[in-house]
Amino acid sequence: MSAVIDSNAASNGTAELGDTLIDVQGLKMHFPITEGIVMNKVVAQVKAVDGVSFRIKRGETLGLVGESGCGKTTTGRCILQLENPTEGQIFYDGIDLNTLNSKQMVPFRQKIQVIFQDPFSSLNPRMKIGEILAEPMRVHKIITDKRARDERVLDLLKVCGLSPRFADRYPHEMSGGQRQRVGVARALAMDPEFIVCDEAVSALDVSIQAQVINLLEDLREEFGLTYLFISHDLSVVRHICHRVAVMYLGNMVELADCDELFDNPIHPYTKALLEAVPIPDPSVESERAHKTIKGEIPSPINPPSGCVFHPRCDVAVDGCPKVIPEFREVKPGHWVACTEV
Repeated sequence: MSAVIDSNAASNGTAELGDTLIDVQGLKMHFPITEGIVMNKVVAQVKAVDGVSFRIKRGETLGLVGESGCGKTTTGRCILQLENPTEGQIFYDGIDLNTLNSKQMVPFRQKIQVIFQDPFSSLNPRMKIGEILAEPMRVHKIITDKRARDERVLDLLKVCGLSPRFADRYPHEMSGGQRQRVGVARALAMDPEFIVCDEAVSALDVSIQAQVINLLEDLREEFGLTYLFISHDLSVVRHICHRVAVMYLGNMVELADCDELFDNPIHPYTKALLEAVPIPDPSVESERAHKTIKGEIPSPINPPSGCVFHPRCDVAVDGCPKVIPEFREVKPGHWVACTEV
C-alpha cells in the first residue's frame, strides 16, 4: 500500500509551506514473536506498521490519528530512529536515515526531537529543571560554557511561559501543564527543525491542553518548526494540524488537508472516526444518530487479507478480502486506500 505522496500547501490560513523535510516511503515495522529459551525461534510477526508512505513539508504540522494500536507511535519512533524499520526508507532533507550509523546520526538527533505523552515519567525526578534543560546542550557540546548554558535555560523557560525560578525546582514540584512545558523547552534546547509530538497533550486537562497547543503553534511560527502530531483526539488535531493522515491496523487509509478531511471524509473508517467525535451541545448531541463500527480490531499478528478494514466495513464487496487497495489520489491532495471510491 506504499505510494509516493506529494504534499500540498496547508489550508489553515498560514503562509505557504516550504520544500519536503520528511519523506517516508514504504515503511514497515514488524516485531518478531519468539519461543524457546535457547533456539529463540521466530513463530510470528506483529505487523505494527505495514507499508506507510507520506511526506511532511517544512513548517507543516501533519496529524497522525487512529485507534490505539494502529501504529502511530511506532511510526514516530521509526522516524526518530528509536526503532530499526523492517523495510522502507525515511528521508530527512533528502538523506536516508536508515543507512546511517550511530555516529552519523548524531547531527540528526540534534535536528529531530520529541515531546513525550507523559510529562512526569519523561523527566528525571532526581534532576532539577535547569539541569534537565542544560544536559542535552552539554552532552552535544552545543554550548560549552556553563554560564551561557544557564542563560539559555532561563531563555527557554521564558519562551515556554515559565518563570526563571522553575530552574531550581524538581519535576514533582510542578503541575502537569508546567511539566509538559518543560518537555517542550527540552526539545527546543537542541535548536531542532523537526519535532515528533507523541500524544503531547492527551495527559493534560482540557484547559491546559489549549495553552500547550497555542504554545506549540506560536513556537512553530517563531522558530520555523515542523511537527508530526500524533494524537487520538480529533478536536485537537483539527485545531493545530495542516494535514491529517488516518491509520488503521498499521496501514494508512486516508490523507488530506485538515479541513478537507473533516468536511469531506471518504474512507469508511475515517467517516466512523469523525462520527464518534462528540458535539459540545447537549441538545444536538442527544438527537444525533450514533453509528459504531462493528466487530473488534483484528490482531496485527494475523491481519485480514486484502483491505485490512473489510471485516468491519459496511460498504465492503466481494473483492475487498482479495485485493489490497492502492493508496491513490482521488482528488488534488486527497489520498484514500479504498477500492469502492
